[in-house]
Amino acid sequence: MEDPADVVPCSSLAVDSILRFGTAGAIWGLCLGPYDASKLGLTGVPRASFVAKSIGQISFQCGLVAGIFSSTRCGMQRYRRRDDWVNSCIGGAIAGAVVAAGTRSWTQVIGMACLVSAFSAAADITRTN
Repeated sequence: MEDPADVVPCSSLAVDSILRFGTAGAIWGLCLGPYDASKLGLTGVPRASFVAKSIGQISFQCGLVAGIFSSTRCGMQRYRRRDDWVNSCIGGAIAGAVVAAGTRSWTQVIGMACLVSAFSAAADITRTN
């Protein structure tokens, strides 16, 4: 059976990843938002606003990282014409760097790129086909 990355456009894989991980992020925000709001002592409308904002932020961040990783990995796979851990390593490095770019600290950007890259490559190596 053919690998879906060979048949399906990279943009479709990226949208699928964004929707899946964005939804997971929304669920995580729905769990984390009320907890953080309670720690801050928020009640009523400010609490609801805080929770809604948490859901949106976490969902967006998860979807963004997933979309960047997925499209980069797919693009590298097509460019290199190989399905191996190197594609995941590069995709993870770019996604990690984008996540940390907001800190404007090169140390954090490089560290996050290396960390996400290592986890992505390890996950790719251990996956079953």
